Amino acid sequence: MQGDARGRELAYKMIAERDNAKYSFARESRLLIVAKARVWASEGWQVVITDQDGKAYAPPEFDQLSAA
Repeated sequence: MQGDARGRELAYKMIAERDNAKYSFARESRLLIVAKARVWASEGWQVVITDQDGKAYAPPEFDQLSAA
């Protein structure tokens, strides 16, 4: 598992996939991860955000994370 410099688990993870490429990012801030995910999705990437409870969010559900 990936943690930050203090050893805590990062709360939100984003995975972006397109063609044969796959990138993942982890952030503590849901607002930053949603902003990054929206940019990647707008550029044609298949994007999913997973929260600390393991719930996955696709682009149509990003507003749920922004409002949380």
